[in-house]
Amino acid sequence: MKIKLINRNEEDYTKERSQDVKKVFKNYDPKLHKFEKAHEYTRALNAAKMEKIFAKPFLAAMPHTDGVTALARSPTVTNSLVTGTADGEVRIWDIAQKRTLRKLVGHSGAIKGISYAPDGETCVTCSTDCTVKLWKVPYAPFEAGVVQADAYPVYEFQAKSALRSINHHWNSYTFATGSNVVDIWDHNRSEPIQSFTWGSDAITSVRFNPAEPDIFASTGSDRGIALYDLRTSTPIRKLVMQTRSNALAWNPMEAFNFTVANEDCNLYSFDMRKLQSSTCVHKDFVSSVMDVDYSPTGREFVAGGYDRSVRIFAYNGGHSREVYTTKRMQRVFAVCYSGDGSYVFSGSDDMNLRVWKSEASEQLGIQLPREKRQHAYRKALLERYKHMPEIKRIVRHKHLPVAIYKTANMRRTVQESDKKKLRRRIEHSKPGSITVKPERKKKILAELE
Repeated sequence: MKIKLINRNEEDYTKERSQDVKKVFKNYDPKLHKFEKAHEYTRALNAAKMEKIFAKPFLAAMPHTDGVTALARSPTVTNSLVTGTADGEVRIWDIAQKRTLRKLVGHSGAIKGISYAPDGETCVTCSTDCTVKLWKVPYAPFEAGVVQADAYPVYEFQAKSALRSINHHWNSYTFATGSNVVDIWDHNRSEPIQSFTWGSDAITSVRFNPAEPDIFASTGSDRGIALYDLRTSTPIRKLVMQTRSNALAWNPMEAFNFTVANEDCNLYSFDMRKLQSSTCVHKDFVSSVMDVDYSPTGREFVAGGYDRSVRIFAYNGGHSREVYTTKRMQRVFAVCYSGDGSYVFSGSDDMNLRVWKSEASEQLGIQLPREKRQHAYRKALLERYKHMPEIKRIVRHKHLPVAIYKTANMRRTVQESDKKKLRRRIEHSKPGSITVKPERKKKILAELE
């Protein structure tokens, strides 16, 4: 004779402390949970709403004496940042403590570019006063309190014309500057060791490739994007666009890909092997895009615009994931990701450096394992139900200032009118007489070799 007994271990059901979470045992048989999908959808909807409720991205503003025009993050520590302003002042910041470590004295013109050396102990700055200065960068002390002091350059390099951009080599002690030509400098030489030129009036941005350090790219006022190799004495290739590009950034995880910030309110991503067409057009700005910088993960980038907004894009996303604005923030001239990809820095015309969260609703501070699991579960739910109309509407909704909102509506109306006009022209023309260029090729005029 068989007798069925219910046997339970008392220790599995008894809490050791009153604060302990009560263990719940669940039977996952689908026959017992007929409304599981409906419950999951409701949880996903609540997760989307909670993400918007807890979206408080702004963390801090750090004042300067003039508009912030250049930013650079340290390659070795996450709390160090160097800023440059339009009156020639350079500051080294301890971001965690919100304090100035050093005030670098020496430039008499506007700072146009800052770049760290690969060791993180020195940095170079360039200015419209035709000089490049080399500085020692101290580490932040553990003691709290004011530690600000003046510091002076270790070495000075004299250029022939006003400098507009600078970038340091990722492996060696050389750096590139952009003026009316691209000059390559060595820390131990007072004159350029190499010069590159390809018919540009002014170079607006120079960037070395982090994966292939001897290759670098530049953007110029002649609407060109040029590629160079230090191992050759001539430029490799040049792309001419309809409008000027203001800044350029390489993807740190995909060696061939880079993104340019353009005057036509868009950003364009390119593969350096196939410059005939851009890989993606990133839209949403309503004015010129001034600067762009990639996250260390290479999966997204941040851009700052003349329309007084900061936007975060996926590396292959046509529209922005986040848009950050404040009432006081003016035109954004410089943006930068933190070394761990958790924060975004922006420097604007209103004399402030601002710190933002890269994930607007992210919870800062120490999280319990239970909280981490809860956040991961909500994220997985949103990923699973992101195609549902109501969730898509909530996630895509962004609150914009009135000026940006009205300008975006006006731009949308103009673009729709242009499309309608083109459609009617095609309908009333001889078949094949009008060729329509795809969006990714429309702004590209020529590729030179």
